[in-house]
Amino acid sequence: MTFKLIISLILLFNFFNNSEINEWGQTGHRVIAKIAQQYLNDNTRDSINKILNGKSLVSVSNFADEIKSDRKYDKYKPWHYVNMNLEDNYEDIVLNKKGDVVQAINYSIDILNNKKSSRNERKFYLKLLIHFIGDIHQPLHVGRFKDRGGNDIKVKWFGKSTNLHRVWDSQIIDSHQMSYTELSKDLPILTLREINKIKNDSILIWVKESQNLSKLIYSDVISESNLGFHYKYKYLDKLKLRLLKGGIRLASILNKIFS
Repeated sequence: MTFKLIISLILLFNFFNNSEINEWGQTGHRVIAKIAQQYLNDNTRDSINKILNGKSLVSVSNFADEIKSDRKYDKYKPWHYVNMNLEDNYEDIVLNKKGDVVQAINYSIDILNNKKSSRNERKFYLKLLIHFIGDIHQPLHVGRFKDRGGNDIKVKWFGKSTNLHRVWDSQIIDSHQMSYTELSKDLPILTLREINKIKNDSILIWVKESQNLSKLIYSDVISESNLGFHYKYKYLDKLKLRLLKGGIRLASILNKIFS
């Protein structure tokens, strides 16, 4: 086996290993981070600038996905989602000892609020927090146990085989053919009252919103459904609202931490 072939196989393995659960894809996470940057106050922006050495929220928004291929970060893989029965409330379930996206967000916030945390710890968990607040707003990251958040539901997207989770991670967004900067300007316009309510919603509300939307998503497909334009335009506005809420809430959490 040639060296070139070995490298190709490694890259191919990493692609499929990391694409199974790819949380909003790169574009979705960048949109959420872009929105959040617009809602940061000056103190928060300055603090984050120092921690990230001048890097933007957008530039680190996919960090938690990028480290998946490194085995030393394997323990963080369950932190991207929470699978549960759709009839259950998160506060009533037995928590996964390996963690889930709710525990991950709370833990990252605790690290950032702890004055004893090292600079490297704050940098690492800030990057995770940026990503995980995006993840929890992807409805199928609050999906069912039995199909792993839609990963095991095989469907077609414009005639090509895929799975329901991937449709929601990236394929609806990518089919819209907008860059993250364009998409961030093409989101719903909210009143100040609506924005303030979104800011103040608890993390359990975030979970319940994603859970309720995932119920609708599950009820709307069967295995091997051929999804296309009708499906895209039925759900596009709902998807955009999840992105917008994710960005507003990320900024709100960061402002509370750093102000």
